[in-house]
Amino acid sequence: MSAIIQARDLKKSYGSFHALKGVNFSVERGRIVGLVGPNGAGKTTVLKAILGLTSFDGDLEVLGLNPETQRHQLMQKVCFIADVAIMPSWLRVNEALEFITEVHPHFNLARAEQFLEKTSIVRDAKIKSLSKGMVTQLHLALVMSIDAELLVLDEPTLGLDILYRKEFYNELLTEFFDEGRSILVTTHQIEEVENLLTDLLFIKQGEIILSSTIEQVNEKYVEVLVGKEKLPQAKALSPLAERSAFGRSICLFENKSREQLAELGELYSPSVADLFVAKMKEGQ
Repeated sequence: MSAIIQARDLKKSYGSFHALKGVNFSVERGRIVGLVGPNGAGKTTVLKAILGLTSFDGDLEVLGLNPETQRHQLMQKVCFIADVAIMPSWLRVNEALEFITEVHPHFNLARAEQFLEKTSIVRDAKIKSLSKGMVTQLHLALVMSIDAELLVLDEPTLGLDILYRKEFYNELLTEFFDEGRSILVTTHQIEEVENLLTDLLFIKQGEIILSSTIEQVNEKYVEVLVGKEKLPQAKALSPLAERSAFGRSICLFENKSREQLAELGELYSPSVADLFVAKMKEGQ
């Protein structure tokens, strides 16, 4: 696999505040990567650097280009959907299609029309008359009709109801993603996308604290449902995290023998959300 994004010692400071502290990570071609972190952890700064929207120190290559100095070339190959799909309110849908056709050399108008046929969006409607869900559908139709190699999503379904959210991610998988394209997504609704992800990046206070494929996560981390009688044995193995459920304890372990853990109770793969919470609290 070839890296579509490669960050080495990536740093960004705002005065005395260090938003990124020597971040290292890569995104391979044909992967769906979840960049997960609490508010203020550095997610948005990473995305801005990738999209050429902020200066940075260190080395960053996106599709072999420097986002800071080669942004024009980069934007021919990258698409972005932000947490708020903002489009000019006075613009009509058909005018938006005409505009993108004129300005983007890799936009496929026929493809966009096919996507919009699946919606109830009226072509001569103004953007301001569309619901938030419809604006997101229009935005997605425009983006997925561009022959891009990288799609960057920043809370793309924020504020949408569950039907629109499910439809959004289904369209991504069926119409955009393939082995030649990659998706980088940030979201607080991690439960909705964890089954789509191939890789995880956890960021905390400007540092990457986990960079792993889902397969590696499932090998390295395991949860055990432990009864009261065996809880002392479980605690002796220094679980990464512990919580209670149904009168028993759920202990999360890292790099422990599954044979040994099986003697304590039932084994489960942790959810991305539970692993995220545990890693955020680690060392506290």
